[in-house]
Amino acid sequence: MKPLKEFTIPFVGLKVGKHHFEYKIEQAFFDYFEYDEFNNVHVDVHLVFEKKTTLLELNFKISGFVNVNCDVTNEPYNQTIDNEFDLVVKFGDGYNDEDTDILIVPHGTYEINVQQYIYELIVLAVPIKRVHPGVEDGTLDSDILDKLEELSPKLKEEKEKEEETDPRWNTLKKLLTDK
Repeated sequence: MKPLKEFTIPFVGLKVGKHHFEYKIEQAFFDYFEYDEFNNVHVDVHLVFEKKTTLLELNFKISGFVNVNCDVTNEPYNQTIDNEFDLVVKFGDGYNDEDTDILIVPHGTYEINVQQYIYELIVLAVPIKRVHPGVEDGTLDSDILDKLEELSPKLKEEKEKEEETDPRWNTLKKLLTDK
């Protein structure tokens, strides 16, 4: 996959110190990654890029929302996300990204692409179970919720009231309590 040009930071020409980068992530970004879990995306990425003499420190902060489908009702809703990630880039003999917080790039590298880190940061900020806020507070009116309520197992007390036990079982129940 060819890296997107706007997410490549040529750090060779930057002075030592902090530099700020801002990105607005839309649905086209995830279309590029062929990720189709989101209906719509509006996320702001604030990147503080600190260049030091021997290493680079990157601090990513994201905030915004992604429009996803609820796992219970399949209704679309806006899930707010907020996440942060720190990355340290060091220089070494070869490329190594085995550690999640440390990236080692070969000496002579003059630019770094941050699109993969932004992608992973947004995807990991979305909760595993996506539940529409209307389901949690009871304000969502959905046919699926009505059907789930109809098909849900009834409480134990309600079952006992509905089912009258056969009197023949009462003598057997006495055996359990006579021990």
